[in-house]
Amino acid sequence: MVELGKLLLSHQPSLSIHILIATPPYQAESTAPYIAAVSSTIPSIVFHKLPKVTLLPSTDVTHHEFLTFEVLRLSNPNVHETLLSISKDYKVHAFTMDFFCTVAFKVAVDLSIPPYFFYTSGVATLSSFFYLQTLHNNTTKSFKELNLLLNIPGVPPVPSADMPKPVLDRNDQVYHIFINNSMYLPKSAGIIINSFESLEPRAIKAIRDGLCVPDGPTPPLYCIGPLIADVDRRSGARSNAAGEGAPNDCLMWLDKQPSKSVVFLCFGSLGLFSAQQLQEIAEGLERSEQRFLWVVRNPPSENLSVAIKEQSEPDLNALLPMGFLERTKERGKVVKSWAPQVTVLNHDSIGGFVTHCGWNSVLESVCAGVPMVAWPLYAEQRFNRVLLVEEMKIALPMVESETGFVDSSEVEKRVREFGNKVKWLGSEP
Repeated sequence: MVELGKLLLSHQPSLSIHILIATPPYQAESTAPYIAAVSSTIPSIVFHKLPKVTLLPSTDVTHHEFLTFEVLRLSNPNVHETLLSISKDYKVHAFTMDFFCTVAFKVAVDLSIPPYFFYTSGVATLSSFFYLQTLHNNTTKSFKELNLLLNIPGVPPVPSADMPKPVLDRNDQVYHIFINNSMYLPKSAGIIINSFESLEPRAIKAIRDGLCVPDGPTPPLYCIGPLIADVDRRSGARSNAAGEGAPNDCLMWLDKQPSKSVVFLCFGSLGLFSAQQLQEIAEGLERSEQRFLWVVRNPPSENLSVAIKEQSEPDLNALLPMGFLERTKERGKVVKSWAPQVTVLNHDSIGGFVTHCGWNSVLESVCAGVPMVAWPLYAEQRFNRVLLVEEMKIALPMVESETGFVDSSEVEKRVREFGNKVKWLGSEP
């Protein structure tokens, strides 16, 4: 939202951008230093922290997205009051919300403020949400049960099991929230999206031709991407301790590596692996004989692939195979918890990126000209993998078992194969 605000200000400096922030329901990186930095350097961007709401205890929540939706639903009265307060001093030209904040759509309409969406994933996933009601009406089964290819306008055939995780089970409460939210997309004054024509031409054309909303009008689509922060997203959030795995240490290590020789493995700010999966990755990397830079986070305390609680620094010697760090020290570097991803991807020594397929990471890799190995973990990332591999052809797939587990031989195969492709690409003029 800040980057969108900065972009708007670059075209219309007289605007004032007001950003409403709800406290997330799970432990996230602290944004306070970042907000303070933006406030001190860009006075036209004003932050409004909404009062914290209390969630009722729930034992049957299967998706962290549901907790987010609940916080936003309970925050709606505060959104209304904040907009009224802002309206006393400013003329509010538009209310721009992301897909999760659809519950605030009615607030904007009630206050006669044009409602826009800022969709922060790709155009193809937007196509799927436009088309979600049609897909819902065509079957009585859950997507996870269909075992067939779904035909969505502007998108290659998508295995039903690769639809975004929150919509796989139509009996799940979060599925119905997504269905409801998707119905508001066509009612908006327009959709701003962080993508661009040459990356997703078919999906953009399908939406603009009205193919994704067969029974009604389609709002204007504004492709403003690639919108990437000019600094690493977590800069100033939580810094690593000096020493083994510190950010500057990893950059100095990269400086010593040959051009396009290093495979970078990083899985976003929320992605987590089990201890067993970390062991398999380590064994695969060691056997691949490729140079690597790997960001390792602590395994979850529960059976989760998403960090919804604060993570402590990992004990690499305890998590990784005995002697792994010593045996691979000449060609590998393991970083604790976080690395400056944008800076790393743009480093000359990086030749490939093993990614969870989050859209920010995809755009950062595309803009850095770095090919990918796609290893999705949660949200819409399996859907993104289909696009990266089948449509854009800028990634190799990491193939997992039915349970989502990837063994060391698959890691070795993909990283080795990827390394060979990187070497080939590196020889091109």
